[in-house]
Amino acid sequence: MLESVGSLTGSPWIYALVGASVLLDVFVPVLPSGVLVITAATAAAAGSATGHMPQEAPHILVLLLSAATASVLGDLVAYRLAWRGGERLDRAIARSRRLTTAQERLGSALARGGGILVVLARFAPAGRSVVSFSAGAAHRSVRDFLPWSMLAGVAWAAYSVGLGYFGGQWLGATWLATAVSLAALFGAGAGAAYLVRRPAAQD
Repeated sequence: MLESVGSLTGSPWIYALVGASVLLDVFVPVLPSGVLVITAATAAAAGSATGHMPQEAPHILVLLLSAATASVLGDLVAYRLAWRGGERLDRAIARSRRLTTAQERLGSALARGGGILVVLARFAPAGRSVVSFSAGAAHRSVRDFLPWSMLAGVAWAAYSVGLGYFGGQWLGATWLATAVSLAALFGAGAGAAYLVRRPAAQD
């Protein structure tokens, strides 16, 4: 696997690419940021395990920091844009049942100190986008939103990097290791999506 992506994972630019992908996927949720993080972490595991040219493998802690920081920055950019969106954004949210429901639930959760919803949404498909934009559009306090965004970013980055790294350690730098890691990432996303929706269904 590493041979096919060696030019990517063997370059210091991998950190910038990971950061840009994670930051931007709050606006374009189809970006494969999780795939990229796991692939880079698998390359880091291979470099650590073999000891061959470790300078060409991503450093696991730098990779983790890049992904977590970009996640929080992306959340804040979306939050601020939505905060300043004004009436046009409010009307767009009002036309979307999903966004309206998310905004109401998010406000209620943050008011109760139950911002774990922000963490769960980070793992759910497009959940990060819905939560960040809804928090900004509802003018929720940044003091309420930011700590949970930081926790969400660190949790998601640690989970994704950990999957790639330990998958690479146990199964080697193979397509199987990446496939198993991605299956675990998507499984967590499906579980998070279920938990995020479940309270709404009970209401």
